[in-house]
Amino acid sequence: MGRPVALSGAADGACPAGGGRTSSLAARRRAVAEVLAGWTLVGPAAFFLVILFFLPATGVFVIALTDWQFGARSLSFVGLANFREVLADAGFRTSLLNTVFYVSMVVPGTVVLGLLVALLVESGRSCRSFYRAVHFLPFMATITATAIAWDALLHPAMGPVNQTFAALGLPVANWLRDENTALPVLAVIGVWQNLGYAMVLFLAGLKSIPQDLYDAADIDGADLALDRLRTVTLPMLGPVSMFVVIVVALRAFETFDTVKVLTQGGPGHASEVLLYTLYRESFEYLHTGYGAAVAVVFLAIVVTLTLVQARVMDRTVHYQ
Repeated sequence: MGRPVALSGAADGACPAGGGRTSSLAARRRAVAEVLAGWTLVGPAAFFLVILFFLPATGVFVIALTDWQFGARSLSFVGLANFREVLADAGFRTSLLNTVFYVSMVVPGTVVLGLLVALLVESGRSCRSFYRAVHFLPFMATITATAIAWDALLHPAMGPVNQTFAALGLPVANWLRDENTALPVLAVIGVWQNLGYAMVLFLAGLKSIPQDLYDAADIDGADLALDRLRTVTLPMLGPVSMFVVIVVALRAFETFDTVKVLTQGGPGHASEVLLYTLYRESFEYLHTGYGAAVAVVFLAIVVTLTLVQARVMDRTVHYQ
């Protein structure tokens, strides 16, 4: 009985050797197929990312190292001279401070009001679709068209805003031509434009919160709306809030249309933001090398602030 067992063991030992090579070859083939499938799916997006982002960004950086002017047939390499000029330019510092002020007003205003509107819409029992559409409409509308509408609303003589203020005995102003009010008014318009987008994202986040958490909060004594908001809603909306803050901040940094249509950076550079400075230097004054340097500095600032913002918020966000 021992010999057949030994022979059987030898036979069993011979099979895994061939089978092991076969399975190893099949595993390598599957790995290659998975890699090819991955690149097939990612390849088109990666190709367009390189063509539409990385190559233009590289070209802008190269132009920033030259004295090229738009339309000129020759250029000279000037190294970091454009960047030194940008950092020493008082006008650039003014536009940077204006941009930071604009972002610091638009982001918290949009997040807070977007969450408030989402809570109100979600708590309603009728016409939810209507209210969602009404609040989302400004985000879908053409920015230039809405800017023209705001220009009419804020007209110093015939605008409904000043007429309403005058009827109520409140002070009126030339809102878009006063250096003290131009940038805050643009920030209010920015909040209005982004409010619907934040509302829709918060509504999606509210829908994903399990009802069991609210039931557990009720059992623990958190039966008031503010207690439920503090203990359940806000913590569970952490990932959505993080996404909303980052996206709205990026949109606020990229504001250009309303400035171009309504104030042209005035009065006296009071509402000039970084993208408008870039546009003016590159396409009005034809200082293309200097404008490219502004673009590089702008991109570096936005990327740095976005990474810092994401890292700081990620520490306080609760993921399910």
